[in-house]
Amino acid sequence: MTGIEVPDVDYTAYSNRQLVLVPLAVLALAIVVIGGWYVVTGAPATPGLEFTGGVELRVVDDGEDVRGQIETAFDRQPDAIQSIPADDVYVVTFRAAEGDPEDLAGRLDDQAAAANLETTGIDQVSPNFAADTVRTAIFGLALAFLGMSVLVFALFRTVVPSVAVVASAFSDLVIPVAAMNLLGIEMTLGIVAALLMIIGYSVDSDILLNNSVLRRTGGFYESVSRAMRTGVTMTITSMAAMIVMAIVATLFGIDLLRDIGIILAVGLCADLMNTYLLNVALLRWYTFEGVSR
Repeated sequence: MTGIEVPDVDYTAYSNRQLVLVPLAVLALAIVVIGGWYVVTGAPATPGLEFTGGVELRVVDDGEDVRGQIETAFDRQPDAIQSIPADDVYVVTFRAAEGDPEDLAGRLDDQAAAANLETTGIDQVSPNFAADTVRTAIFGLALAFLGMSVLVFALFRTVVPSVAVVASAFSDLVIPVAAMNLLGIEMTLGIVAALLMIIGYSVDSDILLNNSVLRRTGGFYESVSRAMRTGVTMTITSMAAMIVMAIVATLFGIDLLRDIGIILAVGLCADLMNTYLLNVALLRWYTFEGVSR
C-alpha cells in the first residue's frame, strides 16, 4: 500500500504577509457571501425544515409523471421536490407560513390522495419547535467553539499560538457556511453536526502543529515539517473519505449524507489552508519576532 508523500515546503521563500494573504482573502470573501445572504434572506444560510417548521411528504414514484402531478396537486406550490431513486419516492417540502392551519399536514395529505398520489410518510414540524431547535443548534455551536477556545488557551497559555488556533477554527467554520450558500445546501441538524466535526478536525491539526513547534526539540522549520507529515496525511485521508461518501450518497439519492460529505470536504480543505499558511505564519512571527519583544 502506497502512503501519502508530503513534500517539504520552503517557507523561507515566503514572508508572513504572503502566507496569510490567501487565507485572509478567502475568509473575507466567505464573510461577504454570508453577509450578503443575510441581507437578502434574513439568515446567514438557508434553513432546512427543522429550523423553519413545515410539512414533508414522501410520495411514491410509480413511474408516471409524478413530479408534474405534484406541482399541480396542492393548493400551494411546494418549496422543494427531491427525488430519492433508491427508495422510489419524491420528498415534497412545504415550509411553514403565516396563517397555516394546525392540520396542514392532514390537508396536504388529502390533496395528494385526491390527485391519486400515494404517500408513504408525512412529517410536520411546528414553527415553535423549529425556533427552539434553532436556539439549541446555535447554543451547541457556540458552546463547542467556546470550549475549544478555553481548552486551547489552557494548553498553551500564550496569546499568539492560542489565537492562531482559534482564528483557524473560526475560518474553518465560516468558509463551509459560505460554500453552503453558493452550492444551495440547506442548514439542517445534520449539517450542524458536520460543523461540530469540523471544529474537532481543526483543533486536532492546529494543536498538532503548535505542539510540535512549541514543545518539541528541533528548529522551527523542522518542527513544522514533522507536523505536516502527520497532519496533512490525516486530513487528506479524511477528505478522500468524505468525497467518496458524497459521491456514493449522490448515486443513491441520499441528500443529507451527500451534503454532509461536501461540507466536511470543504471544511477540511479550508483547514489545510488555514493550518499550514495562517497558523504557520503566526507561529513564525511569534517564534522569531514576538517572543523577543
